[in-house]
Amino acid sequence: MKEITLRVSRYDPVQDAEPRFEEYTVRVNEGARVLHALHAIRDECDPTLAYRYCCGSGQCGSCAVQVDGTPALACMAEARDGMTIEPLDLPVLKDLTVDMSPVIAKVARICPAPDAELPTREEIEAIKPLRDCIECLSCVSACPALQVTEFAGPTVLRQEMRLALDPRDSGDRVADAIEKGLFYCTTCKRCLEVCPKEIDVPGKAIEKLRELANRRGLTLPRHQEVARLVQETGRSVERTKATFLEQVPEVIEPDGPVRGEVGFFVGCMFNGRVPQTALDAMEVMKRNGIRVIVPHDQVCCGSPLIRTGQTSNVADLKQKNIEAFAGRGIKTVMTICAGCGATLKNDYETPFAVKDVTEVLTEYGIESPAKLDVRATYHDPCHLLRGQGIREEPRALLREAVREFVEMPAECCGAGGGVRSGVPEEAKALGAKRDEAVKATGADVVVTVCPFCEFHIADCTETPVKNLVTVLLEGYRKKDAERQGSA
Repeated sequence: MKEITLRVSRYDPVQDAEPRFEEYTVRVNEGARVLHALHAIRDECDPTLAYRYCCGSGQCGSCAVQVDGTPALACMAEARDGMTIEPLDLPVLKDLTVDMSPVIAKVARICPAPDAELPTREEIEAIKPLRDCIECLSCVSACPALQVTEFAGPTVLRQEMRLALDPRDSGDRVADAIEKGLFYCTTCKRCLEVCPKEIDVPGKAIEKLRELANRRGLTLPRHQEVARLVQETGRSVERTKATFLEQVPEVIEPDGPVRGEVGFFVGCMFNGRVPQTALDAMEVMKRNGIRVIVPHDQVCCGSPLIRTGQTSNVADLKQKNIEAFAGRGIKTVMTICAGCGATLKNDYETPFAVKDVTEVLTEYGIESPAKLDVRATYHDPCHLLRGQGIREEPRALLREAVREFVEMPAECCGAGGGVRSGVPEEAKALGAKRDEAVKATGADVVVTVCPFCEFHIADCTETPVKNLVTVLLEGYRKKDAERQGSA
């Protein structure tokens, strides 16, 4: 047995003006779950505590709560001393019990098709990744789009795709999905992160429904413009100045001895919109002894098309990019764009390794820069944190380059999934939430590793926003200036 203390949210809307926290100390067995701790509180401390539970074995979803701010099943999350238990981010009926009925009411039920045949083996296999939902609504509680729009949420859209794949259903699932906010999803994968059944709603439902919508000509006009641009130019961003590829040779040698070699996938934003950041990255690579090979025949990775369901041209893009790097014998391809990196890692089958710039620099180790006299916070790009599982590397590098580092909650800024271009009012609302978080840190600068996040957050806050490679380069330049000053 062990003794633990928990903070539990208490709130009865009939009697209370607002929620409050109560602290309880209980004894539980080693390995006890949060649900066991709640049982102990009810049995030993306060029998009025309200919470849901049914099976207690991770199969029904009824006991979902927020554990230290993250949705989880109470019967599966381990009880730890000092943890905070709150209800899901839904209307509270009492304490930890929330009203699920408005969301559940939107979950479509099958519309039987007359004389429908049973699903084929192939159809069953396509349905499998979507059928394990236990309607715990953890994903709904965590979804950023639901905070600012009328989006029906991941649970509801998952069901629309599940029925779209079932030949026994006669409903118009594409039309239903669009009405329920199909294009509001930023594909941040927060829903996958908290799903106890690990259902990939963005990849297996949202993007697939958007593909079906595209086949019917229902893609948002702005997204169609991006697809036309990729088709005509190989890039998703219009050329407004000399591009990165126009400014660099195919091989960039380091300043000193060669410690390593990578190929560089520049991406559309860093090639055409903000080439200076890519040039900064090359200076950092040179400084740290890394030879960089830059194939000039590389094209858009296809991420803007995949996320918006416009996939007819993606196979051609993949082939061109793979040939561009594999044909030169490149073993490791580096990206400095979170979206490109996630796409190359998750949507391609490559004969080479793909690594984010922060992985490359961490692997080889960097020369320590001079510390900039700033208080910096870091914004986790969704496609880096959840798309690639990279969290610690950028933080460790940033700590080496600034006087003070302060954390900020990892939340979607609103730029991804085609939302910034297709649903700008939603992107702006999510950006405003990022602005609030930035201000709460008191930071002098926001640092990130994604051009879309960088652009969008800069539009939504007055605090300067910089790419991590630029911060490192500024540290190196400060170091050089200090050496010259002391010489």
